[in-house]
Amino acid sequence: MHGNVIVGQSGGPTSVINSSLVGVFKTAKDRGAKKVYGMIHGIKGLLDRQYVDLSEHIKSDLDIDLLKRTPSSFLGSCRYKLPEIKDGKEVYDKIFEILKELEIEAFFYIGGNDSMDTIKKLSDYAILISSDIKFMGVPKTIDNDLACTDHTPGYGSAAKYIAAATKEIIRDGLVYDYPTITILEIMGRNAGWLTAATALSKGEDCEGVDLIYLPEVPFDIDKFMTKVKDLCKNGKSIVIAVSEGIKLADGRYVFELTEHVEFVDAFGHKQLQGSAKFLADKIGNELGVKSRAIELSTLQRCASHMTSRVDITEAFQVGGAAVKAAFDGDTGKVVVLDRVSDDPYICTTSTQDVHKIANVEKKVPLEWIINDNTFVSDELIHYIRPLIQAELSPVMVDGLPRHLRLDLDKK
Repeated sequence: MHGNVIVGQSGGPTSVINSSLVGVFKTAKDRGAKKVYGMIHGIKGLLDRQYVDLSEHIKSDLDIDLLKRTPSSFLGSCRYKLPEIKDGKEVYDKIFEILKELEIEAFFYIGGNDSMDTIKKLSDYAILISSDIKFMGVPKTIDNDLACTDHTPGYGSAAKYIAAATKEIIRDGLVYDYPTITILEIMGRNAGWLTAATALSKGEDCEGVDLIYLPEVPFDIDKFMTKVKDLCKNGKSIVIAVSEGIKLADGRYVFELTEHVEFVDAFGHKQLQGSAKFLADKIGNELGVKSRAIELSTLQRCASHMTSRVDITEAFQVGGAAVKAAFDGDTGKVVVLDRVSDDPYICTTSTQDVHKIANVEKKVPLEWIINDNTFVSDELIHYIRPLIQAELSPVMVDGLPRHLRLDLDKK
């Protein structure tokens, strides 16, 4: 393949998503691609003919090193749902018209479940119109909820940050000689992989969190309050981790029990925020104990100063593997990670049909949720631990990390 390729980023960013972008860019150039275009704001931007020649913005090895260490999406992102093929022929015709104008031979999309839906629809349409363009998905999501892959690039670094922040919060709470309660709200709509990472905080130097609540199982407020009341008898600081997506048995999110602003994105996802505050307020009001809520929020996905070297390396590898697969003739596929060994940790890449991955959520296995649904098993901790290993130091300038920036407003 010696024509042009195009790459985009979609959905929520991660601290290593740009390492996957570099993997696509560098591997495509090394394998003879004439131009590597970048979509500005994903498929939505492409429809508006917003794109750049990445060679004009990634000019040196230093740029590559900086971009690997740069959080957020260098090309910008979107949450744009392509219509069903039967309802949106004009949209698909426009996309393929633009790709033809740019002489694109391979299309790469870095993202999670919703982004793989885009790859599925585009590759299906390519078959309908007998297009030779190859469409490949590059996995990304801190939520770790993509099917068919052992784990997802972005998760390891987010888990590392969450575990480290949890240790620090626990230490802070232990300075007082009276009980305090801290509720940590961790990202995770329907899958609790991120919240489970708080369990890694326990070690020789740290007591660890007291309770962990994941969205895979119904949340019982009465049982929760009883547990907290019992813990308060110990007279020490208590730290509890909850997923933002915890739900009651009737299907309502816990955050919906409070006054909140309702925001729903193009894929029908509600913005989740406020579960920790609701629970902290309830504890304070009913138990008379000092309590606070901490939402780690976007820090979980943008803390590039604490990326896992394993994670950033694998993010680069899946980008490169997607290019190799496309250049070898694959299309309608997603690169996945296959764990070969835990000790020593070894992981390889392969590809899976996008139809097995798009719109499918991988949740924490119920057998890994223990202690009456209030903690996670050693098996889950052992699953996560290899993914947070080692560090990649930022490039520091004037005491702060230096990033590579693309001025999206001028494109």
